[in-house]
Amino acid sequence: MSVESEFPVSAEQVYAALVALGDEPVLDPELWPQGPEEGNRRRLLGVLLARVELEVTAATRLGVDQDQAEVLLGWMDQTGPGSAVSTNALINRLQRTGVQLMGLDQDETPPGRMASAMAIAVAVDALGAHLHFEAGDVDRVRRGLGRTEAALIEILRSIHDLRAEIGDAEEEPD
Repeated sequence: MSVESEFPVSAEQVYAALVALGDEPVLDPELWPQGPEEGNRRRLLGVLLARVELEVTAATRLGVDQDQAEVLLGWMDQTGPGSAVSTNALINRLQRTGVQLMGLDQDETPPGRMASAMAIAVAVDALGAHLHFEAGDVDRVRRGLGRTEAALIEILRSIHDLRAEIGDAEEEPD
């Protein structure tokens, strides 16, 4: 599924938004003599996304449903309650969360984090398979279901590994 903006923002517009939020990245004038470039647009969007997510986190209190509801209402005002844009954004958000859980800065992902990351992969791949089913793309449904099954197997392995670490199960031989 691809979602394209009718009026995509430029790298300069994203950078201007970051400046307005007081969170613009430093652009080395030797590397970017003309300022932000279109080749940096996605990275700048990632910086803006992080800034906005951190603002939402700071503005909402854990366990206060009204705070979350207000954010969700603002979200749905922009995307619509069941639009392809909101579904694509959900898939992208889940994928980012799964990658963050993997702990890419570590040599090995601990089993609890791995199980959590794979659970998110299951959600992403199962939702993707469903969307491809609705679109009638059986080959992509099969691929999505294959990834879903592989992630489910990894969840079970990781849960077993975590149980072994606390002494509730025997370690699997290599």
